[in-house]
Amino acid sequence: MKHLYNNILQNVAAGQKMLAVLIDPDKMRIESVSSYAKKVNASMATHIFVGGSTVAEYLCDKLVGELKKYTNLPIILFPGDVTQITNMADALLFLSLISGNNPDYLIGKHVQAVSKLQNSNLEIIPTGYILVENGKPTMVEKVTKTKPMSRDNLQLVEDTAVAAEYLGMKLVYLEAGSGASMPVSSEMIAAVKRRLSIPLIVGGGIRTKSQLVSAYEAGADMVVIGTALEQDESFFDILKPNTL
Repeated sequence: MKHLYNNILQNVAAGQKMLAVLIDPDKMRIESVSSYAKKVNASMATHIFVGGSTVAEYLCDKLVGELKKYTNLPIILFPGDVTQITNMADALLFLSLISGNNPDYLIGKHVQAVSKLQNSNLEIIPTGYILVENGKPTMVEKVTKTKPMSRDNLQLVEDTAVAAEYLGMKLVYLEAGSGASMPVSSEMIAAVKRRLSIPLIVGGGIRTKSQLVSAYEAGADMVVIGTALEQDESFFDILKPNTL
């Protein structure tokens, strides 16, 4: 696949909201993939994201290879490190952590990834990644040694998102963090969306139907759900097609 970004743009233009199920290779047993994929396929999910803050080397390759047996949904890497890159996937979010000031996660890791990507079939999608405080420390903070942006400083978050677009990034991802105690606020989603002409992804801390609906209504083009499904697969019941 080399058309995933164009498909995202088409969905945004048509007003079709997207949902990505995030699967952390460290938390998904290979023997559980077939049954889990069946639930994903039966849901409103449009994409599968694979990745995590800390993932043992080669686990992504094994997981994506197994997922490919059971789903036709596009699989997009959401990598926490270069070791999570696998050519088995369809695309890669080339994440730049623009909410922090650690050069490794602004450009350093990207340079390290070039040798793996230059002969890859992956569709590479430059993405501005903004970590927003959620009330408790996240693994992203620990791994990247950066601080999230304040929930109260909407102007700074907006300007950071727009800077990502000015830099040529194709997506902006507002992230409260895995297992967040609260999701990105509707106010922040709406404020950022108003300023962007590129698609907006929102993830972290979404655990209820109302939170999911609120994110969409505020302007999220794609919502990512991971922890809620890891902790309780019955959450798939509210993700059935045409239920929102």
